[in-house]
Amino acid sequence: MSKRLQVLLKEPEYREIRQAARARNLSVAVWVRHALRLARLNEPSDSADKKIKAVRAAVRYEFPTADIDQMLAEIERGYGVGKNP
Repeated sequence: MSKRLQVLLKEPEYREIRQAARARNLSVAVWVRHALRLARLNEPSDSADKKIKAVRAAVRYEFPTADIDQMLAEIERGYGVGKNP
């Protein structure tokens, strides 16, 4: 189901948006929907509190690790393993 959204803009701002839409061969409505979608995608998906809790839970564990140079060397050696010539 679609919902109508009314946004009031001052004339200069509306002209800028209309010009941006025309430059991309879009209607103002389509341009605005794209801009809102992009803005939503750039918003953090979780609250900072939830992220902090996840980090605190993760640091309770001890995972095997190595020196970064050693890990990168092991990764490089692993490339190609199991491939048929």
